[in-house]
Amino acid sequence: MRGLNGKSVIVTGGGGAIGGAICRRFASYGAKVGVFDKNLDGANKVAGEIREGGGAAFVSGVDITDYNAVGSAILHFETEMGPTDVLVNNAGWDRFINFVDTTPELWDQVISINLRGPLNMSHFVLKGMMARGQGRVVNIASDAGRVGSSQEAVYSACKGGIIAFTKTVAREVARKGITLNTVCPGPTETPLLASAAGEGERAERFRNALVNAIPMKRVGQPDDIPGAVCFLASDDAAFITGQTLSVSGGLTMHG
Repeated sequence: MRGLNGKSVIVTGGGGAIGGAICRRFASYGAKVGVFDKNLDGANKVAGEIREGGGAAFVSGVDITDYNAVGSAILHFETEMGPTDVLVNNAGWDRFINFVDTTPELWDQVISINLRGPLNMSHFVLKGMMARGQGRVVNIASDAGRVGSSQEAVYSACKGGIIAFTKTVAREVARKGITLNTVCPGPTETPLLASAAGEGERAERFRNALVNAIPMKRVGQPDDIPGAVCFLASDDAAFITGQTLSVSGGLTMHG
């Protein structure tokens, strides 16, 4: 894709399944990748793979829910890799529980990671992008934020909030040469999906029902997501902003 070679890219949750796939894909286009993840083992593994392939990678174990720590981590990244050209807010977490069985403490944890974290990252990065008159932000939400998802009420609320946040800020910064768009993965082969499925016979029933509901008759894989992300970050998507793209095998298609 055009315009990614040499760009400085931050990916939060970059040590995870989808985040790692996104990091590796950007690196394959010649981007310098900041792998931001509290899971340093995962982040270092992804960064190591990028470096082994001849790419440039930076690792940060920052907690994205800590506003001041985020500012310091981004400054460190930009000192080593240059101004941030692309931000991918990918980090996310949830626990599958019916809403009436949740607690305010769990709400706070889910909101901090899935909503406050992207706000913290965006607040710092967008200021620099506005000063330079260019930049791309791609927020990873979820189809849970578009159509809902049982046992994920607060997570769905956060992801719906990310979609609305993206559209609003896209309007605010459009004249500054900055675009913001959202990618919404559907059911994807990740530890989060595995935790929802459970184990044994229950997991098999869960997976069969999911596959039957998806028009393409398979669950998404982490490598299904980066193409949409890299496209929205590239020069090929220079006139696209404020949009929400579902990557779900057709599960949540609508007119």
